[in-house]
Amino acid sequence: MYIDGVFSGGGIKGLAMAGACQAIEKRGLRFARLAGTSAGSIVAAFIAAGYTGDEIVDLLEELDLKDLMDERISFFPLRFLKWISIYWSLGLYKGQKLENWIAAKLKAKGITTFGDLPPGTLKIIASDLTNGKILVLPDDLPSYGIVPEHFSIARAVRMSSSLPYFFEPVKLTSNKGNCIIVDGGVLSNFPIWVYGSEPFPVRPVLGIKLTPNEQERPTNRITNAIELYGALFETMKDAHDARHIASKYEKNIVFLPVDHILTTEFDLTEEKKLALIELGRRTTEQFLRQWAY
Repeated sequence: MYIDGVFSGGGIKGLAMAGACQAIEKRGLRFARLAGTSAGSIVAAFIAAGYTGDEIVDLLEELDLKDLMDERISFFPLRFLKWISIYWSLGLYKGQKLENWIAAKLKAKGITTFGDLPPGTLKIIASDLTNGKILVLPDDLPSYGIVPEHFSIARAVRMSSSLPYFFEPVKLTSNKGNCIIVDGGVLSNFPIWVYGSEPFPVRPVLGIKLTPNEQERPTNRITNAIELYGALFETMKDAHDARHIASKYEKNIVFLPVDHILTTEFDLTEEKKLALIELGRRTTEQFLRQWAY
C-alpha cells in the first residue's frame, strides 16, 4: 500500500526516523510522496532516491557524525574565542561536508537533481530569511529564476539542515539577489500542511515527528537568558505547525519521544545511536498496530 510521508526536523535525533522507516516497510507500506524539514529532509531524500529503511540504518551506523563538523580555521589562540568568528561566518561549521556526504549517497542511487525524480515526489522545507518566508523546494524555485529540475537535492537538504549559528547559512543566488537560507525548522519544523491540508487526499498521510505529543510534552523551564533563548527558539520552531496538528491529523502522526537527546549532540556513542534507532522502530511498530489508515 502506498502512503505519503512527512518527516520533522530534530538534528541528530533524526536517527530515530531510520528505525521508524524500518517498521513502516515491515508493515508493507511504501512512500509515494515525501516531505521533510532538516533531519527529516535527509531521510525523505534518501527514501525518494530508493534507499530502504535497512540501508538508511546502515548508512547512519557507518557514519562518524563528527566528520560532518567542518570548522573554519580559527586564528584565535583560545578555543572559546572561535565563537567570535560567528559574527562574520554566521555559523560554527561550514556544512559543506554534510552536503558532500548526502550528494555522494544520492549519486550512488543515480540521483543528483530534482529532475532525476518523478515530479512531486519530494518536497524539502527551508527558511528564506532575506525575504522572510517559508521556502518549499523545488516548488518555489521558479520565483527565484531557478529551474527546479536542475537544482541539486543535496544542496536543498543542506539548506533545510542549516541550523542557525551551528551551520553557516546557504547563500542562494537568484533573480532576487543573494538570499540567506537557513534551517526549515525556523519556520516549519513539521510540514504536515504540505500534504495533510489537501482537500481531497489521494492516499493516507503518515507523519513522523521527533517530539512527544502535546499532552506529554514538558513545559519550558526559564530562569536565565540562555534558557529563555532555548524556549524562544523551540516555540518559534513548533508553534506554526502545532496549528495544523488538530485531532484529525494527530491520529496520523507517530510521535517519537527523543527530547533526552540534544539536537546538536554529534558526539553520540554507538550505544546511543543504536538506542535511538531502536526507539524509532519500536514506537512506530506500536503505532502501526492500531493505525486506521
